[in-house]
Amino acid sequence: MYKDLIYTIPKSNHEEETLRKLLQAHPEIKFVSLVGVDLAGNDTDEKIPIKVFLEDINSFLHGIAAQTDGSSVWLPGIADLNNAKTDMVVDLNCNWFVDYNYDLIDDATNKPVGTLRIPCFLKHENKSVDSRHILKASIETFKSNLLDLLKKHPHFLENYKITLDDIEDIKATAATELEFWVKTPNDLSETEELSTSQVLKEQYWARTKGDVRTALEECMLMLEYYGFNPEMGHKEVGGVQGKLDETGRFNHIMEQLEIDWKFDEAIQAADNELFIRTIVKETFRRHGLEVSFMAKPIEGVAGNGEHTHMGMALKLKNGKLINLFTATKDHFLSTIGYGAIMGLLKNYEIVNPFVSATNDSLRRLKPGYEAPVCIVTSLGHSTAIPSRNRTVLAGLIRDENNPLATRFELRAPNPHTNTYLALSAGYLAMLDGVIYALSSGKDEDELLKELSKKPGEAGDYLDTDRAYRSEEDVFEDYTEEERNSFFGKAPSTVYENLSSFKKYPEKLEALKRSSAFTDRAIESYAITVQSRWLTEIEHKIMNSYMGEVRSYKALHTLEKSLDLDISNWMAINELRHYLMKDTYTSKSLFTKIREATAAEDYEKVSALQIELDYKMDVLRKIYDSYKKNLLDI
Repeated sequence: MYKDLIYTIPKSNHEEETLRKLLQAHPEIKFVSLVGVDLAGNDTDEKIPIKVFLEDINSFLHGIAAQTDGSSVWLPGIADLNNAKTDMVVDLNCNWFVDYNYDLIDDATNKPVGTLRIPCFLKHENKSVDSRHILKASIETFKSNLLDLLKKHPHFLENYKITLDDIEDIKATAATELEFWVKTPNDLSETEELSTSQVLKEQYWARTKGDVRTALEECMLMLEYYGFNPEMGHKEVGGVQGKLDETGRFNHIMEQLEIDWKFDEAIQAADNELFIRTIVKETFRRHGLEVSFMAKPIEGVAGNGEHTHMGMALKLKNGKLINLFTATKDHFLSTIGYGAIMGLLKNYEIVNPFVSATNDSLRRLKPGYEAPVCIVTSLGHSTAIPSRNRTVLAGLIRDENNPLATRFELRAPNPHTNTYLALSAGYLAMLDGVIYALSSGKDEDELLKELSKKPGEAGDYLDTDRAYRSEEDVFEDYTEEERNSFFGKAPSTVYENLSSFKKYPEKLEALKRSSAFTDRAIESYAITVQSRWLTEIEHKIMNSYMGEVRSYKALHTLEKSLDLDISNWMAINELRHYLMKDTYTSKSLFTKIREATAAEDYEKVSALQIELDYKMDVLRKIYDSYKKNLLDI
């Protein structure tokens, strides 16, 4: 650790001369990298020598900093091969971070070589087309619409004893909680061992040890150096105890951890999360440990979530902050707060494609693993007792002693969610509800009544056939049929999730309030996600499943086996053939998927994928029972 390094260059220090002096005083910073974020959430990275940057610093800061081949990033239908040039424009209004290579020490300074990472916007044909811009435009849309509403309905501000003239700015605040699995390379623990440990809660908040402890503590210190204000690092629900080897070090490590840090304004919060993932991965790697941010790295065990918190506050000219979601009377929320959660839930079908965009993400969202499935919120049994219902999609976070803490926790995102787009869609969905709440003239009691309505009860804003609030355990206290009926059926595949764009055109209008969420941008995003979905199925999932199917071999001998062993193996072998083996008269499930993909029958691909996952789950369970019944293998 090098405490005398520059870790962050705040937006107040982005003037040309200040930067020049700073970089010349720190020759260990050898490179500049411009960070644009495409529609898939991938960030660009290149190595521009610092000398080149300093020679033309004015162009970098105030012009077109650089260009990239748009076909190298996910912007389909926008930057194609025949029109690929994409400009990179520096964002001066955010913090810049220095990424250090601790494996490469500069001889002259005896310090690690650094790369200054500068967030930028990606422009195609002079229009910004990237994820960061979409979030920026969405927040601006939220602010401008809210200001117009407050002008028309000044009675809301009277609750806080202020007027419109007292407002300096509106702040959209956000924070994420990063969960991840850590393991020693090539070490795998049996799923049953991991699952048993999870049920027994053997690892949850347990003490970290060895290299895991060292790496976790180093991460927390790093976050402090960068000014992220870390709040907590701990073991999560998943994992098993590592084993000591002959050198006294732990191996066979398989643990789940979580790191949290302080909130920030929405765009900065997304930038922070993107860079912190790099810090975590690189820090654990230096200690010989692999990090997985996959939403469901191990089937049958808790996945990685990234609970995303969203809030909204007024900044007054006197410096005071007012949380717009906090009630001024004995209520769960303010009028704006009720409207925000109603808008998020009513429009979640068109938010969800930006939250869960991969096969992996939807595998995590299943009952039984503390992952949300139902479009429902919890407010608490009474205003005096904050809700801690972990089975809902969007929870209300409140602290009676801290009015600024009121916010919504969206529990569906995972570490590979494109946080920029998820926040964009989330805030615009909330805006739709805020417009209703303030324009309707309803007070808090009336809004709470509509939010708490039963399925079948008509709502002026919320859908008649649905319920939106539950203080119960939605997995234990409702049947699957009731959950689907009351809260809507959750999508099982990426295709089903994307289909919401066409299924709910009226809800999609909520996103289009932002100039950045154009039909072209939404279509480009849908192509991006669909292309990745199909590629993963054909080249990752099916290849992995083929290896798994081939690994399920007969282990019994005829002279020592029972009828049950033979019956189990016959069922296993029949499934293996159904999944993978073609004949002259029949085609395997794998072949049917390939043919449906080639024919661009994506609805059929989606249905076959559901069947494939189900059959593989059945195969695993039968084979596990078969092995456990054998005395001699």
